[in-house]
Amino acid sequence: MAHIVAVLNPKGGTGKTTLSINLARAFQKSGSRVLVVDSDPQGTARDWSQASQEHHPEAHFPSVVGLDRPTLDKEIPAIGDAFDLVIVDGAAKLHQMTASALKVADTVLIPVQTSSPDIWSAMDLVEVIKARQSIVAGKPKAAFIVSRQTPGTRLAADIDQALQEHGLPVFAARTCNRVVYMETISGGTTVMDQHPSSPAAQEILAIMEELRLFSNLSF
Repeated sequence: MAHIVAVLNPKGGTGKTTLSINLARAFQKSGSRVLVVDSDPQGTARDWSQASQEHHPEAHFPSVVGLDRPTLDKEIPAIGDAFDLVIVDGAAKLHQMTASALKVADTVLIPVQTSSPDIWSAMDLVEVIKARQSIVAGKPKAAFIVSRQTPGTRLAADIDQALQEHGLPVFAARTCNRVVYMETISGGTTVMDQHPSSPAAQEILAIMEELRLFSNLSF
């Protein structure tokens, strides 16, 4: 059975799809069988997959399937057996699909940008996660990931403390605000392919390694 990671935040623009796709590709390039589930009706991950097939058919990127309905917890187990890892690219807004993703997830990653509104927007999700953990023996494990950080700013220095006050761990690994993320996603590829030695690729690899430790992954 695949390990299921849900990348969730009810606020749009936090980097959920960028993280989901690049993390999936990093695991795939390390030898894992990976599926991305696009649960957002906007379908950004599906758009990326279509662009990748058109412009990079030789690359064999991770498969992306659209399941933008509140039955994720029933449908993902039925298709997940062929994979080591399933990454759910979460929808914006806190609604039934998010609840369904929480039911099936083993791990939840919450990307948050370095601003107070972004932190506030995640708090309802955090409460739902804690409620779920209280009745299902601590599952799913959950952690914040700082997204699109601008190094050297006061906000970057303060974000960890602000997030830790809400009772979930914060990954040490994080992404910075880099144009290369947007450029590669728009072009149907990833930083792991176009810029494998770049700081952006190193950020994704660091998140992958921290996720392996956090979730006790053997792949």
